[in-house]
Amino acid sequence: VQVVESGGGLVQPGGPLRLSCAASGFTLVYYTIGWFRQAPGKEREGVSCINSSDGFTYYAGSVKGRFFISNDHAGNTVYLQMNSLKPDDTAVYYCAVGRPLRGWFDQDEYEHWGQGTQVTVSS
Repeated sequence: VQVVESGGGLVQPGGPLRLSCAASGFTLVYYTIGWFRQAPGKEREGVSCINSSDGFTYYAGSVKGRFFISNDHAGNTVYLQMNSLKPDDTAVYYCAVGRPLRGWFDQDEYEHWGQGTQVTVSS
């Protein structure tokens, strides 16, 4: 069972970036996939998640309208399209897979985590 993020990098303010979360060893369609991020000196926070079985999506207020989460069942991959990036979006972004019941961003309810991918927004 493995979850691997990719697509991070350096981007200028206002630019776009797309992150990918690929799973192996299990099928994402039975899970909720969440994107979390951790900036230097801050706690890890929820960004967005998608329930793969019904397509329900949820976003943190700080990214709503700029970030969009989607899934590709055939490729067993989830994407996070990030637009209008700001320096405050700079963080390590993590993909996590689980079946949260108490809260969409309750990190204890996500079973499988990737290693993270660095996103840096700077001119």
